[in-house]
Amino acid sequence: MDEVEKLKINETNRIGSMQSYQKQNDFRLNDTNKTKKKDEVHISAEAKEMLTTSKLNSAERAQYIDQLKQSVTTGTYRVEAEKIAEKLLPYLKNN
Repeated sequence: MDEVEKLKINETNRIGSMQSYQKQNDFRLNDTNKTKKKDEVHISAEAKEMLTTSKLNSAERAQYIDQLKQSVTTGTYRVEAEKIAEKLLPYLKNN
């Protein structure tokens, strides 16, 4: 009879490591072939109009802010609690 040789295989868990490495490598290769998406931003006509009107009124707004600063520093600025309450009330009702 023929003699049969027995082979002993040690550390079979290395095969699993090799397979996971191959999967990761395949993923990287497939990922480089894909085209990358670019972000896009679309600004509506209303937003563009708001931007131009805010630039036109920037001188008037700067003057108004200067007046507010001056009245705060001199102590003549008065807080209108009614206006603040009117603005806060809808927010508080919804939340």
